[in-house]
Amino acid sequence: MPKGYLVSVFMSLFLLGCGKDSTSGEELPDVDSETSPELKDVFAPDYWDDAQLVWSDEFEGDELSMEDWAFETGSHGWGNNELQNYVENENVEVSGGTLKIIAKKEGIESSNYTSTRLNSKETFRYGKIEIRAKLPDHKGNGLWPALWMLGSNIENVGWPACGEIDIMEYVSFDPDKVHFSIHSQANNHVNGTQITSGPIDLKTIEEEFHIYGLLWTDRYLKFYIDNPENVQLNFIRPSPTTAENWPFNKPFYFLLNIAVGGNWGGLEGVDDTIFPAVMEVDYIRVYQVK
Repeated sequence: MPKGYLVSVFMSLFLLGCGKDSTSGEELPDVDSETSPELKDVFAPDYWDDAQLVWSDEFEGDELSMEDWAFETGSHGWGNNELQNYVENENVEVSGGTLKIIAKKEGIESSNYTSTRLNSKETFRYGKIEIRAKLPDHKGNGLWPALWMLGSNIENVGWPACGEIDIMEYVSFDPDKVHFSIHSQANNHVNGTQITSGPIDLKTIEEEFHIYGLLWTDRYLKFYIDNPENVQLNFIRPSPTTAENWPFNKPFYFLLNIAVGGNWGGLEGVDDTIFPAVMEVDYIRVYQVK
């Protein structure tokens, strides 16, 4: 069993069993309103066998679908003291069946680097989610690519109340490793209380495509690599459940980006010889059990 899995389970149990933040606020029902005895048990071994594909982007053709994606732009640090200026179009390419997000060394406005941050226009609540991707070739420090999700109510409640699901995070100063994390008001990195797998060894993360997967129900979030049996982080819904410790019962949208520098990605500086840096995404698929 992977070391990160054991650590994360211990953290989950510890945070569920004690700590003011994890149980503060209005208590939520034990299950969602749609849940009834007639529905399948989400813990059943065959629960995901009947999951059906409800949305995907296979990144075929030669351009990004603007019906599915929107650019988020700017160079204000993004809450993490990041160095890049997120721009439209110039740092994205769709070719050969993959989406390519490109970080470049070029000065625009107040930044010396450019990159892209894409948000999905579709939102999702629960499902089996798989993103097949290859991380940038390892050339040095300073990159912080991520495949992740945010609660679609972020405009109303802000972060971290909206919730954050990090399906894949990577920092190039620590190569050959992947990270999975969740953030909420009760558990987030600002307070040092995030739920995380820690670094998981993945020796071919920069050379090969891997599937970064999430199994998400009203009872748990399970993160895996390549197949659902290879779980690396298992976060069980806390009890008692509150909006502070479980914002994951509402719709979320996808984000795909490469950050440069920042509080985490830039811990050991930025090597300007690493650019251009390219993250490739083969597909994103969302399956749900009806």
